[in-house]
Amino acid sequence: MEKETKHYFYVLECSDATFYAGYTNNLEKRIATHNAGKGAKYTRARGPVKCIYFETFETKQQAMSAEYAFKQLNRTKKIEYIRSAAYEITEK
Repeated sequence: MEKETKHYFYVLECSDATFYAGYTNNLEKRIATHNAGKGAKYTRARGPVKCIYFETFETKQQAMSAEYAFKQLNRTKKIEYIRSAAYEITEK
């Protein structure tokens, strides 16, 4: 039986309080890679990072679409997006 792959859109908060958004199919490993200084160029000089938000999708395309949409938002809208999603989770 084939293992079902999950696709994640995630947001990291860097040590300088900036955000980094990305895609992965292994969230824990990807965060560890960022914190080891071997992730994206953007996060290398801004570590350590912490994952402040993620969503799970069935397809890579869906996750990457969510990442792209998030990156189009300004910082205020990004914070609102993360807060509203967290609120929805806690209110269910």
